[in-house]
Amino acid sequence: MIAVIQRVKNASVTIDEALHSKIDNGLLILLGVKEGDSERDAELLSNKISKLRIFSDENDKMNLSVIDVSGSVLVVSNFTLLANYKKGNRPDYMNGAKPDEANRLYEYFCSHISQFVPTEKGIFGADMKIELLNDGPVTIILEK
Repeated sequence: MIAVIQRVKNASVTIDEALHSKIDNGLLILLGVKEGDSERDAELLSNKISKLRIFSDENDKMNLSVIDVSGSVLVVSNFTLLANYKKGNRPDYMNGAKPDEANRLYEYFCSHISQFVPTEKGIFGADMKIELLNDGPVTIILEK
């Protein structure tokens, strides 16, 4: 499981030209599910992300988590994070979990992280347009 985490002032998902979900201060999480990932991986990653101290405190030090700042998360499935680009110029995505399993673990991840922080999400497999205002910028890649 791989996640690209971006600290944002706001982020939204539009599907078929209609606003689907939106957050203000918090984290945009692009989530890729690999073959062999498990519910335990989703739990460990969501625990880590929810407690990751990447928000500024009163001294402008990154000492606060998304929980501490009463932020939200927007989770978007993204199989292209699993791209293998070693051969040629066309990446393959063979490391990705099969769609049914990837969707199940994506939903499980969203459900688990929602225990800690308000959670919005995209729609698995949909053609989504993502808008965000990156704060910092702070962008971190976590892999489990």
